[in-house]
Amino acid sequence: MNARLKELLERVDGWSESDQAELAEILEQIEIRHRGEYHATPEELQTLDEADSSGIASEQEVEAAFQTDGLLSRG
Repeated sequence: MNARLKELLERVDGWSESDQAELAEILEQIEIRHRGEYHATPEELQTLDEADSSGIASEQEVEAAFQTDGLLSRG
């Protein structure tokens, strides 16, 4: 771990609960990226569902979006 990160993490204990939660979310997204995984957000899932039901995208196109490179998963 580099010195800058170590120093910042030592200060986190003094942060508010909401700031700590925000940092945890950011770190989790970076960790997911390193593992090569992606989980669609509820907003992204809603957009895909709306596109599916509106006829903008066919069922096959929506399913293909979820299968792209095996990275996208519902929920």
